[in-house]
Amino acid sequence: MDRFYQIRVFCRIVELGSFSAVAKEMGVSKMQVSKIMAQLEKSLGVVLLNRTTRSLNVTEAGRLYYDKGKQILETLESLDEEAAQLSDSVKGILKLSAPIDFGSFFMVPAIEQYRRQFPDVKVSLILDNKFKNLREGVYDIAILVTDKLDQGVVARKIYSTRLGTYASPDYLEKHGEPTTPEDLLTHQCLHYIDTPHAEYWIFQEDGKTVKYRMDWCFACNNGRALSHAAVMGMGIIRAPELSVADYLQQGKLVEILTEYRLTDLSVYATYLQRKFYPAKLSTFIDFLIQYFAEYGKGISAVS
Repeated sequence: MDRFYQIRVFCRIVELGSFSAVAKEMGVSKMQVSKIMAQLEKSLGVVLLNRTTRSLNVTEAGRLYYDKGKQILETLESLDEEAAQLSDSVKGILKLSAPIDFGSFFMVPAIEQYRRQFPDVKVSLILDNKFKNLREGVYDIAILVTDKLDQGVVARKIYSTRLGTYASPDYLEKHGEPTTPEDLLTHQCLHYIDTPHAEYWIFQEDGKTVKYRMDWCFACNNGRALSHAAVMGMGIIRAPELSVADYLQQGKLVEILTEYRLTDLSVYATYLQRKFYPAKLSTFIDFLIQYFAEYGKGISAVS
């Protein structure tokens, strides 16, 4: 059997943590994956993985073999990609991960425009708010909207957006406008479920970060749904300006508590550091930076 294939299977077992996950990814049976590992260990004369019915652990020899094997696979991949760059076309499959809201409303039109320039690149986009470990090898790029970054990855800033507090003019006319974050405790709040701060809203007061636990009336894990609820007058929303820019331009939402804004949130395109970056990755990153620079000019014109 091809030794490179065996190494690839072994590395994916270490990264995904189970034989069944690798079997599903590679389209083979779990028994076949087990057979490949048995052949590899027999040919090497060492145990790479300690397996029980409930756990799978990498041995010391296995860890060393993984580190060296991964380097070999990355070198081979780079060799293939360098050779491919000798042609005039940028092609391949680009695998992306992005937060649900940002990905669905901002990445899709960006991808559409990117593929106008590079039609031979196929783009796979997975929308998920959970943290993605790029070292598992599932994604080429992870888009993050955050103020904290995972060390050991390359992070290119593609956009910066303000985290603000918004309400509809009708809501403010009916319920009055809060003048401090504490005033929000007596208002109807619309809460985004998937945040690192749980049920707290974070503000800046006198140079310090403060948080208030809101007694929300409506919560959802979709920012667009919450924005729509705010437009309908259901309550006050806390959201990145990027997510509500259209409603601000139309006058359906207005910003309140501007003096209590947090430091701007940054949007990053993150990817693993490597010696050689395939054209599909480098062209996409460069495109995103330019795309959102133009998008930001449009928002600045109405904010």
